[in-house]
Parts: sequence; structure tokens; C-alpha cells
Amino acid sequence: MLPTKMTPKAKKVFIRTYGCQMNVYDSNRMADVLAPLGYSTTDTPDDADMVILNTCHIREKASEKVFSDLGRLRPLKRERDMIIAVAGCVAQAEGAEIMARAPFVDIVVGSQAYHRLPQMLEEVKNKRRAIDTDFPIETKFDLLPAPRQEGPAAFLSIQEGCDKFCTFCVVPYTRGAEYSRPVDAILKEARDLVAQGAREITLLGQNVNAYHGVTADGSVIGLGALIRVLAEIDGLARIRYMTSHPRDMDAHLMEAHRDVPQLMPFLHLPVQSGSDRILKAMNRGHTRGDYLRIVETLRGYRPDLALSSDFIVGFPGESDADFADTMALAEQVGYAQCFTFKYSPRPGTPASTMDDQVPEDVKTTRLLALQDLIARQQRAFNAASVGCSFDVLLTGTGRNAGQLVGKSPYLQAVHVNADPSLIGSIMPVTVVSLETNSLGAVPAGTAQIDTGRAVARR
Repeated sequence: MLPTKMTPKAKKVFIRTYGCQMNVYDSNRMADVLAPLGYSTTDTPDDADMVILNTCHIREKASEKVFSDLGRLRPLKRERDMIIAVAGCVAQAEGAEIMARAPFVDIVVGSQAYHRLPQMLEEVKNKRRAIDTDFPIETKFDLLPAPRQEGPAAFLSIQEGCDKFCTFCVVPYTRGAEYSRPVDAILKEARDLVAQGAREITLLGQNVNAYHGVTADGSVIGLGALIRVLAEIDGLARIRYMTSHPRDMDAHLMEAHRDVPQLMPFLHLPVQSGSDRILKAMNRGHTRGDYLRIVETLRGYRPDLALSSDFIVGFPGESDADFADTMALAEQVGYAQCFTFKYSPRPGTPASTMDDQVPEDVKTTRLLALQDLIARQQRAFNAASVGCSFDVLLTGTGRNAGQLVGKSPYLQAVHVNADPSLIGSIMPVTVVSLETNSLGAVPAGTAQIDTGRAVARR
């Protein structure tokens, strides 16, 4: 009689994700790694057998936030046999300190090693704490299981790491050197995602447009060429990418915005400052003029292109004149949305030891002024959508009965009354109202369209 294969005992894992979309992708892949061991995800730590904090080191006081959350988990661990793991960038940077300050943490795993979670769980089973914050020779992508996709919008990591060494940023130290996945591996994962129902894929990377992947014949292609190849996948209706760097915005990629209809007309292009003096101190490698020329070229190719960006205010040495340059650049570009931050020192980065640190109250005043400008631009951009017609990817049910929610080409949340069977489809709609954080719409053809402000449907 042949031995029967044992089914893993059903267990639950709660994964708390901090920070960027790369971390969202990593959290999903951790769930994929744990699924063969019998773990399904849960929305609360209260009934979890395992809790993973997938951390981010970008925001101010990131490690303090992690230790605060660990403190809230400690009583739960005392109540039952719960495994606690800390993953991601804080784990990568401060693994030894986490192990020392929080002896109840079982696993610390860096952002390049989470494919080893099954082996680390074996160590815990044998009453040993496990830590792995190395940058392994083999890439984790070669060792991860096939992705499991739920819903019509998916993330796909194509590039990791950073070689830019901006003076304020810890990413080169926590994510390592720039690495691009091979083209065939990306195409296989994209096809798997589409086969599971994905209609939209967002390509991810710390510097995603630094992508230079090897093809099957040994040649190397950039992001623009990769997007053209992905656009040939039957059923893939929408392509996005983030986060990009102005230094890597080459002609081939900008031309893809003109030529590839699947590439959405929304681009996140961080500038950080509008002052050439501060950009140089940040080691950004581009000037204000470089950035504006890129924007001009892109808008020449795609007049309906909308932009978002990142800004840091209060970088060491930033004067009133430097901040005025930032405000003027934001005014000139006109953004659909932005992420704005006060500068905060990251241990180990050159900027943390620079002279002329800006007082906190000055940072706050500048941040509020910039946020007010960006908020007005975002409201104006959303208001201009009223009366326009475009396609919306329906992603789920809304708050109200009979209501579905979806994403516009510009990443705006859109609500429309429609049958739930349409979730996952792309519906032409007309925007009829501006809500606090979303747009209200009806199926196209059922409302009068203001053709003077209409956006060309794709």
C-alpha cells in the first residue's frame, strides 16, 4: 500500500504591510510561500498562528513604529503559541537590534531572503530563533512559487535595489544593488497573472525604469521595450509602472507612452525638490531643467498624461528661496496627486550628518504650504473629470447596494451602479459627480457628456 500524502494542518497568517507597493508585492509573495505549509491569510492577528510585520524604512521613526506594534503583539503571543516574524527593510537594516530588544520575536528576515521562510519555520519548530538578512547569491525570484492572483489588478516586481545613492535614502543599503529580472521570467509571471484574471499589471521596482533585463537570446532590453512585449499578451488591457527616476527616463520609454495603448496615461515621477542647489546636495543626478524637459516631452507624446511626484521639504540647507523654487516647479507642472514629506534623518545616510539642519517648525510651515498647493491641484484635476468619458476597470463592490468601484486610467476611484458580474471587466463610463475621495459615474451613453472637457477614451 502506497503511503498517503499528508495534508498540511490548516493555519492562519496575518501580514501587516508598511510602506510602498513593493512591500505589498512582497507580502503577497510571502503568503504564496506559506500556502503549501497550510497557511491561509487572515485580516486580524487575533486568530493568527503566525504574524509577519513587513516593514518599511523610508518613513520617519520607522523602527519605533515596528517596536510599538511588536509591543501590542506580545500579549497575544503569551496567550497562545503564535510565531512572530519581522520582515522587510527595517529587518534588513536592524535585524540584530530587533532580536536583542524583542526576544519574543521568532524570525527576522530581510527583503531578499523571505523565500527561506519555510526553512526558518523549521528552525523555530526546533526551538531556535531564526535570522537571515543576507543578500544571497541566488535571486529569491528563482525560488518563489508561482503567484496566486485575486482580482483584476496585479503587481509584478521586475527590478529591485538602487545604485543612485541619494544622500537622504536608505534603499541602497536595505535593498542592495540594482537587479533586473530576466525577460522570460517576467513574461511567464505576467501570463500566469492574466490567466488568473488580471486585466491590469503594475510593474514594480525601486527604480523601475532602470530595468535592463536579459532576453532569451542574451540581448538586453530596457523598460520601454519590455512594455511593448508585455502589451502583446492577450487579455492584458492595462500596464502601469512605478517608481521611476528622472535619470532613467530614456527616449525608448517615453516613446512607449506615445505608442502603446495599454500603457496608462498616469506616471509617478519623483522630483523631490525644485531647487538645483538642493537636488545637487541630494545627489539626484538631474536638474530642475532636466525634469521639466522630460515632462514636456512626455506631454508632447501624450497630451492627456497626468503626473504624480514625491517632494521632500526641509532638506539640510534648504533656504526660503530653495523652497520657493519647489513651489514654482509644482505650479508649473501641475500634478494630479503627490506624496509630500518633511525631511527626517535616516541613520547611516550622508544627509543625516550634514550641517544646517532645518528647524522642525520651518519644515512644518513649508510642508503645509506645499500640501495646500497639491491639494488644490488634485481637486482641480478631479473636478475636470466631471462630464468626461473614459474606461474604468471594475475591481469590487462599493459601499452602497448595487454599487461597484473601479479605477480610472488616472488611478482615481470611480463608483458606478452596475451588476456584480461585471467585476473584472472594463466599462466605459461618464463621470457625473465629484465626491470627497472619488468620482461618481454612470455607464457611458446614459448622461450628457461635456465634450469640451472630455478625455479621449482608450
